[in-house]
Amino acid sequence: MGLGNPGAEYADTRHNAGYLLADALAERWGLPPFRRAGRVRYAEGEVGGQAVAILKPLTFVNRSGAAITPLLAEPGFDPARDLLILVDEAALPIGSFRLRARGTAGGHNGLKSVQAALRSTEYPRFRIGVGPEQRDIEDLSDFVLGPFTDDEWRILESRVPDMTDAVDCWITHGIEEAMNRYNQLGNVE
Repeated sequence: MGLGNPGAEYADTRHNAGYLLADALAERWGLPPFRRAGRVRYAEGEVGGQAVAILKPLTFVNRSGAAITPLLAEPGFDPARDLLILVDEAALPIGSFRLRARGTAGGHNGLKSVQAALRSTEYPRFRIGVGPEQRDIEDLSDFVLGPFTDDEWRILESRVPDMTDAVDCWITHGIEEAMNRYNQLGNVE
């Protein structure tokens, strides 16, 4: 599930990094166009013989957990195995990424909403670095809701192949293997 804010005014903002990676995955996997159902837009198909669905909540980042509620009713759904949250991370440099099997929300309101819906911190997340070069930003909210600069876009686009490879690894080998293979590669100097 790629977190982001719906609407054209947010399309190119740092807070929509999860949406951007979700779109890149759908394109890479040749999935049909996203369709709307309830509180999400989704694309589904198969990857390596595995059924996949990419979700983009239409609830805004801070209420992303509402989009997860229908998943909880699915027989056999296990967030620790079946869910990967794609999310922006201002604490990581632009273009870097980090996979985690579990953990706190780290101050991210979208992850707080997901955790509240799941009533658990036991779900994998893929943090996409959108952090600024200088760490003394006055308003983090304004920063993440601001558009990527041209340089940031170039960096992010250059990293998409590694990011999509990491998600492929998660699908075929699980979160622990994906972390082992890709977390070091996800670092940006």
